[in-house]
Amino acid sequence: METQPILDAAREKMKDTLLYLEEELANIRAGKASTNILNGVMVDYYGTLSPINQVSSVSVPDAKTVLLTPWDKKLIPVIEKAILVANIGLTPSNNGEHIRLSIPALTGERRKELVKQVKTEGENAKISLRNARRDAVEAFKKAQKEGMPEDMAKDGEESAQKMIEKYTKKVEEMLAAKEKEIMTV
Repeated sequence: METQPILDAAREKMKDTLLYLEEELANIRAGKASTNILNGVMVDYYGTLSPINQVSSVSVPDAKTVLLTPWDKKLIPVIEKAILVANIGLTPSNNGEHIRLSIPALTGERRKELVKQVKTEGENAKISLRNARRDAVEAFKKAQKEGMPEDMAKDGEESAQKMIEKYTKKVEEMLAAKEKEIMTV
């Protein structure tokens, strides 16, 4: 019996958690324009729901503007409606060829709400990390019943604990960086 496959599985789950958290934090708007704010906005493209970046080009010409250029001009009202329905807090305006989204400055109250949202995402990530550790510990206990030496199982559990401490520290660093970004005026 080897401890490495169990630890590798736990490490993979923890890495996936960090990647997911990174993606979620990127979707939280911090007062500057980003194409990520349109992730999850779906457009009815001739009867098929499609991501907005598949029916138009999305760019950020400056820090306060997101510019959409639909490939089919007939889609402009459909895209505007999809943005309004998505309730991302932005009002689209168009000039017949492009759709502009102006990013308003964040109020102090909105910044605090965003920080709460960041902390919630961080807590969810930590729960996921603890679940990965718990799965590894249970696997070691099961392996011990199936013949793995007790000291080997205990070493594996200690390694899983060290791993979660390392990944929890990374989560804390990501949260601190995002919080700083949000609170910077």
